Amino acid sequence: MAWLEITIDTVPGDCEKTAAALTARGFSDLVIEDQTEFEEFLDENKAYWDYIDESLQQKLQGLSHIKLYIEEGDNTSMARLEEITRELGLSMQAAPLPETNWEESWKDNYPPQEVGEGLIVLPYWNAETKTDRKKIILDPGLTFGTGAHPSTQMVMETMERTVQPGFSCLDLGSGSGILSITALRLGAKTAVGIDIDPKAEDIARENAAYNGFVPPAVTFLTGNVVEDGHLMERLSDRDYDLVLVNIVADVIIGLCPVLPEFLTETSKLICSGILDVRLPDVLVALRNAGLTVTAVKEKEDWRCVTAVLSTGEGETK
Repeated sequence: MAWLEITIDTVPGDCEKTAAALTARGFSDLVIEDQTEFEEFLDENKAYWDYIDESLQQKLQGLSHIKLYIEEGDNTSMARLEEITRELGLSMQAAPLPETNWEESWKDNYPPQEVGEGLIVLPYWNAETKTDRKKIILDPGLTFGTGAHPSTQMVMETMERTVQPGFSCLDLGSGSGILSITALRLGAKTAVGIDIDPKAEDIARENAAYNGFVPPAVTFLTGNVVEDGHLMERLSDRDYDLVLVNIVADVIIGLCPVLPEFLTETSKLICSGILDVRLPDVLVALRNAGLTVTAVKEKEDWRCVTAVLSTGEGETK
C-alpha cells in the first residue's frame, strides 16, 4: 500500500484551529509541529523536567505545520484537503512515502541495551536473545525507562553493587518499572513501585510479568507520597533496604522531607535524573532532610547520588 505525506503550513500558534478544522472534516491522526505550542507546553509543565533536547528545539525553530497521511490514489480525501486549505488560506504539499513495513520498522529504535557489568535491557520481541547477562525485558516506548538514558543507567550500575539477596526496595517514580524489575533480577525479595501516572501502574505490571515477576514479589501503585497521607502511611509501615528515586531535580527536592520515613540506619537511597547544574540544589535538600551523601556518580551532563541517614560522620561532596 502506497501512502502520501501531506504537509499543511500554518500560522505560528494557530495549529490548533487548523487541526480542529481537519478533524471536523474527518481527518485524524494528525502530527502537529509548532514552536509556539511546544514552548507553551514546556512552560506549563516545567516542574517535570530539567532538560530539553536542544536539537529538537532547533528543528522546531520558526516551524508551524500539520502532517497527515492518506493512501495514494484517494482522490476524494485529497479533494477535501484542498478545499479546507483554500478556505483557511493555507498551502499544502504532498510527498510519496517509501514502501516500509511501518508495523515493524519502529522496533529498530529499541536495540538490546547492555548496562553496567552484567545487565541487559531487551525489548520483549528479543526476549529469547542468548546472553550471559541478567535480562531486563520491557515493552519500550510506552513510558519513561528503557535503559538508554544516562540517569537510568547510573542507577542500574549502582544497584549492581548495592542490591543484596533478600533486599526490600521502594521505587518512587517507577515509570516502566525498569528499576523495580532490575532490583528483583539482582536478587531483591520484594519491590514496590509508585508513580503519579495511572497508566504507568499497568505498564509496569505488564513489564514485570514479562520477566516472571508477579505479586507479592512486586507491587505497583498510583499516587503521590507527598500529598496522599494514606499512601504515605501504607508505604512507611515497612522497612526498605533500598529506595530509588529516578525523576528530576525539582521532584527529588520536593520528596526530600518524606524520604527519611522510608529509610533505616542501614538503608541506602539512590537519586538520579539530576542535571549537573542542579546537583548543588539537590545536595542541600538532602542534607536539610537529615541525609548524608556518600557518593556522586557522573555520566555526560547527569548525576546520580547515593545517600544514607545522617549519623554525624563525614560526607562525600
